Amino acid sequence: MLRYFLLVYIVIFFVAAFFWRSYLVWRQTGVNPYKLGSSDSAHDFIGRLFRWTNLAVLAVIVIYAFSDILYQSLTPISWLMQPSLVISGLVFLVAALFWVLLAQAQMGDSWRIGIDAEVKTALVQHGVFALSRNPIFLGMQFMLLGLLLVLPNAVTLTTCVLGVVLIQIQVRLEEAHLTQLHGEDYCAYQRQVRRWL
Repeated sequence: MLRYFLLVYIVIFFVAAFFWRSYLVWRQTGVNPYKLGSSDSAHDFIGRLFRWTNLAVLAVIVIYAFSDILYQSLTPISWLMQPSLVISGLVFLVAALFWVLLAQAQMGDSWRIGIDAEVKTALVQHGVFALSRNPIFLGMQFMLLGLLLVLPNAVTLTTCVLGVVLIQIQVRLEEAHLTQLHGEDYCAYQRQVRRWL
């Protein structure tokens, strides 16, 4: 049952959180919200590593669903395979999905994947953005942690650690961009709302 849940979950997460929201923004504004390029900039380099991390997450789930032999080659971490941790991980996964989708809906047309240097987006400060300046990235970190708890192995541990590091760097790049874009309004928002919670 867990195999099928994870397959369905990851498809819903990627389709709803990335493709569907991006399509809605493009349809409503005419702006392509996908802003990760292929240049040698720090931003695009982080974007490439994000893509590889997402592919690794998808690969682990597919391998777990279809091949016990291949899954054993991912070096499962047996001491983390505890029912209470699996349940906690499932709670994190479900909560992360709903949290990310809520944050994206509240972000509206300001949703971007990466930094948009061409279009000035509105500074969103309502809803979950009144609790966290980066609720989507916060949800993504909980998703990675949840996956590690549900499927503890060398690859999910690596993607969790790498994902958190990449998110920390990306958030700081975006903060510099938003400070330049919104000036004192963003600085005041930084003083009022924490980076995470």
